[in-house]
Amino acid sequence: MNKYKLGKTDIFVTPVGMGTLTMGFSQKNLSLEDGASVIVHAAERGINFFDTAQYYDTYRFLRPALDEIRARGLPRPVVCSKTLEPEYDGAMDAVKECLDALNLDQVDIFLLHEVRGVTDFQARQGAWQALQDAKAEGLVKAVGISTHHVDACRKMAEIPACDVVFPLINKAGLGIRDGENPGTREDMEQVIAACSAAGIGVFTMKAFGGGNLIEDYRSCLDYAANIPGNDAVMIGMADNDQVDKAVEYFSGALPEDYVPDITGKHLQVDQSDCEGCGTCKARCVSHAIFWNKNGLAEIDQTKCVHCGYCAPVCPVRAIIFL
Repeated sequence: MNKYKLGKTDIFVTPVGMGTLTMGFSQKNLSLEDGASVIVHAAERGINFFDTAQYYDTYRFLRPALDEIRARGLPRPVVCSKTLEPEYDGAMDAVKECLDALNLDQVDIFLLHEVRGVTDFQARQGAWQALQDAKAEGLVKAVGISTHHVDACRKMAEIPACDVVFPLINKAGLGIRDGENPGTREDMEQVIAACSAAGIGVFTMKAFGGGNLIEDYRSCLDYAANIPGNDAVMIGMADNDQVDKAVEYFSGALPEDYVPDITGKHLQVDQSDCEGCGTCKARCVSHAIFWNKNGLAEIDQTKCVHCGYCAPVCPVRAIIFL
């Protein structure tokens, strides 16, 4: 696959990246051996871009995979990680934790994780300064934010210190926010273009809307891959077939009539994202959503009819099809 430059950085990435959240504790919960094997397979197939985060608990997969990739003489991967820490010391510790866990001298990209609008970004200025200092010290190559929010992405276009942004966007607009309100894909398209015009590298997440749009595999990627200003599409992957299909698509080899097998998949609430707001429960026409012992939403699979009405109303995109 070809590689594309992320904004004004000297980082070049394949048009598809591998997100590791899917293989972690909150979703597939793969064994150490299986998770590392999938990452190595992705590198063998030509993917050079891997996304992780402090709270994903997937450094444990990446460390042996990176060692194996080096041992096989494959190209050095580009690694992106993130932290939810709001303050300076916590964010600096998160960078050092990443370097130590992955046995790296420098991580390519480090982001403030899931910035929830401009107000949240302003509240995390200590952490933002830490990332800039880590970059100045050579611990990080590029810094920025990941976000589901149009307003946060728009703000970054005005900040010279921002190297990259990692926003959520998909053809249905699932999960996009703008401040306290729902956002639209058109609004996110505009701010992606603005960031790109400002020299900021852009790679996007949730092309399949947390799996809720997966039946439209080709059209989802046709949309995401062709957003003006988008340099790469990050896809969550947890097995070799998912890797192979993504590589086939971005290499132009995926059959036009390809439809993924969704047998055995079902809607579920990602407990690490759910905030217990009750929006999905109120929308469920089958009364399949209930409060679990932790006060979070959960789906009773014996009652769920897979209508999917709950997913679009979740403000934090916690409902996934897995």
